[in-house]
Amino acid sequence: MKLREALKQASFGLANQGIDAPTLEAELLLRYLLRLDRAQLLVNYELELDLEHISALNHLVERRTQGEPTSYIVGSREFYGLEFYVDNRALIPRPETEGLVEKALELAGGYSRQESLRLADIGTGSGAIAIALARNLPSAQVWAGDVSLLALEVAWLNCLRHGVQEQVHLCLGDLLSSIPRELDIILANLPYVEDSQWSELPPEVRLFEPAIALRGGLDGLELIRRFLAQVGEWLNPGGSFLVELGLGQANE
Repeated sequence: MKLREALKQASFGLANQGIDAPTLEAELLLRYLLRLDRAQLLVNYELELDLEHISALNHLVERRTQGEPTSYIVGSREFYGLEFYVDNRALIPRPETEGLVEKALELAGGYSRQESLRLADIGTGSGAIAIALARNLPSAQVWAGDVSLLALEVAWLNCLRHGVQEQVHLCLGDLLSSIPRELDIILANLPYVEDSQWSELPPEVRLFEPAIALRGGLDGLELIRRFLAQVGEWLNPGGSFLVELGLGQANE
């Protein structure tokens, strides 16, 4: 079977199971299987795949149709133009969270002392936010905290991947408890899913991603309230903090 036909077959199988963007997801699975980037995939449509490749692709499609996120299957997710390693020890970075990074970089641009900027990322997970900040602010120091040691193991792998292990300081602890004070900018992407919404989440989120990174208590704001009660003590005068919230939670 040629690569073109295998892609079409995989896409059809994903679509039949209600997977969104089935062609894109089929491409990602094939690229992972064959170790090709997108350009290489496009120029190799006539490549003949052997039975071993076809069997392996079918297995990947089956895993996806059973709900496992593609990012976990291929072990990779892009965030803010950077490629991150991901597995089920940490939440998959979301595109909407890039807004936190953009705003933080905008705020950082207003400081004259760029060489001594101090930032923190609370609930760092895979380290995506902290590492994106470090790569874009090479003179700044960034602390990345999480209550999950498993998540910090993933963050460390990503620090090594992007060469920021001397700039990003991983801290194990609850909220700001293990983070030094006198910070200029603090970002927090904390769990904000309400208990009543948990059962409504897509199975690929509810069954595969870590609940500790998603569940925010009765109204989803349990950890965020605790964070807000602490954050002022950790900020320098004139400092800023940024928090990602769920839809409809801003007024509360």
